[in-house]
Amino acid sequence: MPATAKTGAPASHQRQNLTSSVATSFDHWKHLVAESFVPLNARTADVDGFQGRMRSRVLDRMSIVEVTATSHEVHRTPALIAQAHERYFKLNLQLEGTGLLIQDNREAVLQPGDLAIYDTNRPYTLAFEERTRIMVVMFPCDALSLPTDYVGQLAAVRMGSGGLSGIVGQFIRELSANLDVLNGPSGARLATNALDLVSTMLHAEMDITPDRMKPQALLAVSVREYIEANLSDPLLSPASIAAAHFISTRHLHNVFHESGTTVASWIRTQRLEGARRELRDPLHAGQSVGTVAARWGFLDAAHFSRTFRDAFGVSPSQWRRDG
Repeated sequence: MPATAKTGAPASHQRQNLTSSVATSFDHWKHLVAESFVPLNARTADVDGFQGRMRSRVLDRMSIVEVTATSHEVHRTPALIAQAHERYFKLNLQLEGTGLLIQDNREAVLQPGDLAIYDTNRPYTLAFEERTRIMVVMFPCDALSLPTDYVGQLAAVRMGSGGLSGIVGQFIRELSANLDVLNGPSGARLATNALDLVSTMLHAEMDITPDRMKPQALLAVSVREYIEANLSDPLLSPASIAAAHFISTRHLHNVFHESGTTVASWIRTQRLEGARRELRDPLHAGQSVGTVAARWGFLDAAHFSRTFRDAFGVSPSQWRRDG
């Protein structure tokens, strides 16, 4: 999987080719790990005998990586986190062997079929004492409508193979089995579906209901849902959002500050991602770039083009042609 300029994390404007890599040495493995995920410290007790392989594909803002390796461990340290520019969640599905995930003073022992989520912005350790095979799904924290810190309460918590987590695990397993054919608009749609499933699972795992959520977390969910439902409105603004929730704009800004972003930035990201997906969707092939942009709240075509290029490195027209 190609690396970004900032980290090895997925970028939505990258090509979606299937990548398969076999480590020629443990040093090579360290490079593959950093390129496919985020920078990590990796160790093994058997440097000479180590074997590792990765298969990966970027789907929209999400990367899916199948990792097969002999005994080793990786560490996300405070020093590495301090150099990071982006924040991601990683969701692991254990396929073979046993894994140990440690984050926030919690430990999750993962058996085949188990899922666990963790945050790249906080230190963690992953350890495998034997040959293991896992699927790792990585995506930006703002890809979920849930508050980042609220999702963090599930970090390093084992989610077994029953119920909703079992459904999500099976979906990820099917994506893994079909990595070679997932691309283009269909791949992007599947990525969106996968993230929707993950959000639903996390809601269920936290039993997120109005009577159990803290007021600030409940407000954060409500605000994000309101924004997503009104992205097409060019008049959507912090003032209008605050008014719809009977809070001050200062309170609204504080809600987003706690998640490490701003209201304007979150709105812009959601609009750009929506427009970017539609520009390559065959269902919208007959519509102009300006029409697609307007549907996502961008009425000024020149402004949209500049903002799109700043975010993805190419113009909207070039993005559409390259698809």
